Amino acid sequence: MTEIVKKEDKRNKRIFLILLLILLIAVGVTIWALFFRDGTLDPDYAALDDEKYAVDIGDGGEKLEQESGGGAVSLTYSTDVDVDLSEEVASLMFANPYKSNQDMVLQIVVKDTVIAQSGKIAPGKKIEKLDLTSGADEKLQTGGYDGEFKLLYYQPDTHERTVVNTEIPIKVNVKE
Repeated sequence: MTEIVKKEDKRNKRIFLILLLILLIAVGVTIWALFFRDGTLDPDYAALDDEKYAVDIGDGGEKLEQESGGGAVSLTYSTDVDVDLSEEVASLMFANPYKSNQDMVLQIVVKDTVIAQSGKIAPGKKIEKLDLTSGADEKLQTGGYDGEFKLLYYQPDTHERTVVNTEIPIKVNVKE
């Protein structure tokens, strides 16, 4: 009888240790996700504020045709982005031409980290600079990086995020 009790005690201890290990892993992942994960979350709704650096293109013209409930966009951009760490800004050329019928939010991503994010860029607007996100200057060093423009599209009337996003490869040149 004592052998059976000892086997049950060993089994119970193993189960307890396994459950404790699972709990510790879950707590560790939660702490990492809340405090140490890089990047920012993509917004589900466009911020009500327009991008502060957006200026009118002045192109006018006809809008692109779109299916009911769909969207159509046109993009103008340069794949070269210059980052000035001392001023904490990224210099770029990106435009959402007037003929587009979707609002956009532009993110500059380097090594899975969002280093800059715009406000809402309406059709007929362009931007030539963005402020770096908080802490981005500490993660970058002088030199060149492969990065991407990540474009998030939003319905202009409801500000809801659309299903389709765009990722465009870019070169990011960082200087002091």
